[in-house]
Amino acid sequence: MADAAPAEGQVQMSDKEAVEKLKNAFHKIKTEIAKVIVGQDRVVEELLTCVFARGHCLLIGVPGLGKTLMIRTLAQTLALSFSRIQFTPDLMPSDITGTEVIQEDKATGTRNLKFIKGPVFAHLILADEINRTPPKTQAALLEAMQEYQVTVAGTKHTLAQPFFVLATQNPIEQEGTYPLPEAQLDRFMFNILIDYPTEEEELGIMKLTTSTYNAKLEAVLSGEEIMQLQDIVRRVPIADNVIRYAMELARQTRVHTGNVPDFIKQWVSWGAGPRASQYLILGAKARAVLRGRYYVSTEDIIAVAHPVLRHRVITNFSAEAEGITTDKIVDKLIETVGPYESKTLKDGKLPKVLGPQGT
Repeated sequence: MADAAPAEGQVQMSDKEAVEKLKNAFHKIKTEIAKVIVGQDRVVEELLTCVFARGHCLLIGVPGLGKTLMIRTLAQTLALSFSRIQFTPDLMPSDITGTEVIQEDKATGTRNLKFIKGPVFAHLILADEINRTPPKTQAALLEAMQEYQVTVAGTKHTLAQPFFVLATQNPIEQEGTYPLPEAQLDRFMFNILIDYPTEEEELGIMKLTTSTYNAKLEAVLSGEEIMQLQDIVRRVPIADNVIRYAMELARQTRVHTGNVPDFIKQWVSWGAGPRASQYLILGAKARAVLRGRYYVSTEDIIAVAHPVLRHRVITNFSAEAEGITTDKIVDKLIETVGPYESKTLKDGKLPKVLGPQGT
C-alpha cells in the first residue's frame, strides 16, 4: 500500500524508515531521561508510549519519587514549549486558560478587549498536584484535553499541536484535595503508578543528587516530527481478533451488562467505557512500533491494560473491605479472558507496509 504523500517541501519517508526512526528516538529519549532519572524504566516507557499515542497521562505517587522532575526532563528532550501549572485551592479557571483585559490605545484613546493567553497555551502542560484545586478549575482543562481549544467569552482559541497534559497526583493526601470527576479521569489515556525505588536505584539517586553533577540534555524530536510519528502509530495494522480481545477486556468490566465473571459482580461498581477499548488499541500500537514491530499482538494489549483500566474500573465497598485493588481485578481479568494467537502474521511474513489510518 502506498505511503501518504509528503507535504510540500518535505522529503518522503518510507514506513520502514519512520518506524526505525521512532524506535531510535524512543531509545534516545530514554537515554537522555536516564541522565536525570535513576531507574523507573517502566514508568518512562509507559509515559513515552502515551505521548506517541497522542494521549494525556496521569502520574500518581507519593511525594519525592520524581514525578515532576520526570515530566520536566521529558520536556527538555522534546523541542516543545512547556508550561508548569501548580494547582492550588485558590487557582481560578482564568489562571489556566487566560483572560480578557481592557487595553487603551494611547494614540486614539479608544479601549479594546485583548485576550491574554494562559499557561495552557503550550505544547506540553505539567498539571502539578491536579487534585488540589476545586472541580470548577479542574474542568478548565477538559475542553483543552478533548477539543484542543479554549473558549473564553464565546471566542474559541485553538491550541498548538502537539498538545499533552501530563498531570501528577499524591495518593495519600486527603485534606484539602478534590478527587477528579470520573469524566475527567476518563480523558487521561494512562494512569501510571510510580512506586518506591529499589535499594540499588535509591543508592544511585543519593549519589546523583548530592553531588555537583549537572546533566546536559539534548532535544531529540521537534513538534513536527512528533506529530509525524504519531500518525505512523495510528497506521499500524491490527487484526480483528486482537481488536476483539481489547474490546473483551473492557466489556468484561461492565457489571450491569452481559455475561461478566462473578468476581466482577462481586467487586466492581462501574466498568470501563468504549474509550478504554480505544486507548487499549492505541497504546498497544504505540508499544509495538516503539519495539520496531509492524503489527500488534495480544501481548501489547496486556502490557497497556493496567495503565488504561486502573482509573476506569470503579471498585465497590466489598472490594475495598477485602483489600482488592483495581490492579488485582485487571490481573484476574487477564487470566479469565486469556490471550490467544494473533492472525496478523500471514504466511509467516510481516506486513511490508503499514495500513491506512483507521485500520
